[in-house]
Amino acid sequence: MLASFFQLYKQAFSGLSKNSWYLSVVMLINRSGTMVVPFMTIYCVHQLHFTIIQASIVMMLYGLGSIIGAFAGGKVTDRIGFYDLQVIALLSGGLLFLVLGYQHTYLTISAGAFVLSFCNESFRPANSTAIAHYSNAENKTRSYSLNRLAVNLGWAVGGALGGFIASINYHLLFWVDGSTNILAAILLLTLMPRSKVTKTFTKPDNSIPRVSPYTDGVYLLFIVFGILFFMSFYQFFIMQPVFYKIDWHFSERFIGFLLALNGILIALVEMVLVHKLEGKRNGLVYIASGILIASLGFVLLNILPPTTVAAIVVVILITFGEMMSMPFMNAFWIGRSTANNRGDYAALYSMTWSTGQVIAPLVGGEVIAYGGFNLLWWVLGGLSLISSAGYFVLYRINYYSS
Repeated sequence: MLASFFQLYKQAFSGLSKNSWYLSVVMLINRSGTMVVPFMTIYCVHQLHFTIIQASIVMMLYGLGSIIGAFAGGKVTDRIGFYDLQVIALLSGGLLFLVLGYQHTYLTISAGAFVLSFCNESFRPANSTAIAHYSNAENKTRSYSLNRLAVNLGWAVGGALGGFIASINYHLLFWVDGSTNILAAILLLTLMPRSKVTKTFTKPDNSIPRVSPYTDGVYLLFIVFGILFFMSFYQFFIMQPVFYKIDWHFSERFIGFLLALNGILIALVEMVLVHKLEGKRNGLVYIASGILIASLGFVLLNILPPTTVAAIVVVILITFGEMMSMPFMNAFWIGRSTANNRGDYAALYSMTWSTGQVIAPLVGGEVIAYGGFNLLWWVLGGLSLISSAGYFVLYRINYYSS
């Protein structure tokens, strides 16, 4: 029994290219230093004595920079390739973190947050395009799951270390975050030398019409339904912890455990789950099913009693919904793109995440102010349900048109 268990894990992680592993290592190092953003609001209010509104505007500008950075990153990736942009984004982001740590006025912090997020988010389309480049039809979904595993492990490490470092000196957060960006760039240059990577590039075939994702009607619907889900999913990290503290009276330690449980489940289960599902059904079916499971998790917050067991059940449902949907969402945009426009497709998908991140706190705050947390969970359940139904309709459209 134990032997077959380990064999299943071996199969889930086998068959991925060496460069896919290298890219995930770079992502792990980069995300392990993610400390400034989670503590930015607290830093602005308690250290720099900004108002709550000023701190919110700083974070909104960070989100706006992310959207524009993703758009620009996709355009640049399709023109110069994914390698150089990843190195430039990591190095410039690292230096900007160091510079931002020395800014103390509302104007300079706001401008610095915008420029920093622009550079940071330009990395994402290039990295996504690189993963697509080094994967094939049989393992593309698992390649992205490996990358997600690195992101989640990095967030877990960064969040834990960030809380410890912030208790000592907030300024150190900027140095650690910036240093890990620069270290990730050095690792990329070392593990994947440019001279070897550029040999694998194939020049875009200019005889093939360049299709823009902004004229791809099916993909645009995919993006709209994605925004609905991401806007809901982000509440898992933004408003749900506040709800656990205020309404269910959980301790900060237990709330931290619930957030960590999400990353632990992804690290232990997602690769195996995707390995078992990949290729057996259309990916849109898994996306619709996963979002439906997540919607149930939100609704149960209004139905289950305020117990630790109930909270764990909700986290498990939302996490399994995430694991079933998000890897196949990555596979979907890859399947609709070509070498000529992959950066643009990756950028629009990244912008979907950033848009959800910007809208989530605004919608969450307004809904709570109007009808409390109970209304929020019904709204999120409803939005997720609409998203799930939308992806199922897209599946039917693809089914009948194929």
